[in-house]
Amino acid sequence: MLLFMICGAAYSAPIAGAGSSFAAPLYRAWSDSLPPQAGLSLKYRTVGSGEGQKLVMAHKVDFGASDISLPGNILDMEGLYQFPVAIGAIVVVINVPGVGADQMRLDGSTLVALFRGDITSWNDPRIRALNPDLRLPDLDVLPVHREEASGTSQVFSDYLRTQSPSWKPGSWGEGAEARGNDGVAASVRQSIGGIGFVEYAFARRNHLNTVKLKNHSGLFVAPETAAFKSSAYSADWQHTDHYAVSLLDAVGSQSWPIMSATFVLVPVHPSDQTTASAVKAFFTYGLRRGDKALRDLDYIPMPNDVKNKILAEWP
Repeated sequence: MLLFMICGAAYSAPIAGAGSSFAAPLYRAWSDSLPPQAGLSLKYRTVGSGEGQKLVMAHKVDFGASDISLPGNILDMEGLYQFPVAIGAIVVVINVPGVGADQMRLDGSTLVALFRGDITSWNDPRIRALNPDLRLPDLDVLPVHREEASGTSQVFSDYLRTQSPSWKPGSWGEGAEARGNDGVAASVRQSIGGIGFVEYAFARRNHLNTVKLKNHSGLFVAPETAAFKSSAYSADWQHTDHYAVSLLDAVGSQSWPIMSATFVLVPVHPSDQTTASAVKAFFTYGLRRGDKALRDLDYIPMPNDVKNKILAEWP
């Protein structure tokens, strides 16, 4: 049982959230950093963005977390308020002997071929052409993708579609499936020849080798904070439908090409006002005082004007 104070009165308000694995480290960090006097804590289940959406629509959690933004007509029909809490990068990770972090360079069309199963060896001529200075082994490519309704998968798949019109949702080849960012990270780490995609914090935490990617300007960039910020701050948050901004293949010579906001969904007309107030208090704390935790986990905080707009429009 959780206690918090509103207008001097004590209320019981357990907070339950579920959804995105992309955002799970963030919510845990915010919960852990709450001061004891706040009387707030969080129980969060990492079940994937699609399931998070279903659970909040079914009123089985107090908020859903999703890296897939919902369109306005669905939000209106389901009575949900959608807002972004942070921006993160999706990176490509590999386990190729003799190739260290950010030594390999890949472009969009080569990624499509790798994940569709058209490239089956790491010494394929298309990879060698991008990496003339690397000694690439004659080693099978073992692609790994997510098995559940995943926001990370949809964002990555949407990016591949920007790079090749031949890419369709579900075009994954015969590679392995794994559950959650943690599952993909573990699978790539254990598979010699593995390649997968995860949120950057999971790559760093698991000491995985990332790759440089060719961006919209035709330059190869490494996954690092400056590149993430360049993409994140190019977005027009003030003129979008329910904050549904695309951060894929952003313009800018230093921009990282695969970025995504992560969203929260809360009921517009909650059945329990006490719990709803606790949820709002939690996210107010995170948006107002949680930027250090965000940066420590390699997310990009939302711009202050967007935070102010989110809290002003909260139903």
